[in-house]
Amino acid sequence: MGFQTGVGQRTAVVTGCASDRGIGYATAKRFAQEGWAVAMLDLDAAGVTAKAAEIAEQFGVAAVGVGCNVADEASVATAANEVKAAGLPPLGAIANVAGVASPPDFLDLTLAEWNRVIAVNLTGSFLVCREFIPQLIEGGYGRIVNMSSVTAQHGGGVFSKTAYAAAKAGVIGLTRGLAREMAQYGITANCIAPGAVDTDIRVGSSEENEQALSASVPLKRQAKREEIAALYVWLSSEDAGYITGTTQSINGGSYIS
Repeated sequence: MGFQTGVGQRTAVVTGCASDRGIGYATAKRFAQEGWAVAMLDLDAAGVTAKAAEIAEQFGVAAVGVGCNVADEASVATAANEVKAAGLPPLGAIANVAGVASPPDFLDLTLAEWNRVIAVNLTGSFLVCREFIPQLIEGGYGRIVNMSSVTAQHGGGVFSKTAYAAAKAGVIGLTRGLAREMAQYGITANCIAPGAVDTDIRVGSSEENEQALSASVPLKRQAKREEIAALYVWLSSEDAGYITGTTQSINGGSYIS
């Protein structure tokens, strides 16, 4: 199984990269490990700049960190311009990872919380795709990989509830639409639907709840961040060139369709 493009070195833009225990940072590292340059976006500008420097030193590839609020149109447009001006290899992949959890029950769900969750998880993916896809077209090679969730598939039950499920279901629809519209350019679009992953996204979750989450999975553990990262990078490779419009479940058997 290959993880390269077949057309020379490309750059992957990855969102949500400033946390040591995040899927975004693990994904940026795996892209770099496979020889890709990386443009890393995060709300924490100082943190993501430091992480990019670490990756550049460790893997010997070009890496830049850019402060970006994926839910803000102007911020994403500015980030896209910064990446284009950074002197990196042509853009080859968009990996939307940035996201926020939402544990409130539906009857306690405020409009502000609903809008926050939709803005980051769904609108953020839309904005990043809209601003960066022209660079994929220009470079002649393109892979889009978005982040959905098992929560979208079964309506909750991991940690987050209805607002998160709705946002992540929207990501599936966005990805399918992109797959159809971008096919004319040879660009594929897929999304990943993880189950419980060993990250810090479930803020406030107790150790007891984390153990229960692991026990509820048929494989009796949570996913490793690196396992999700590997799927991101493979879906961005030449070998995955005939896969588009799909939702790739990676959940240890917690949802089987």
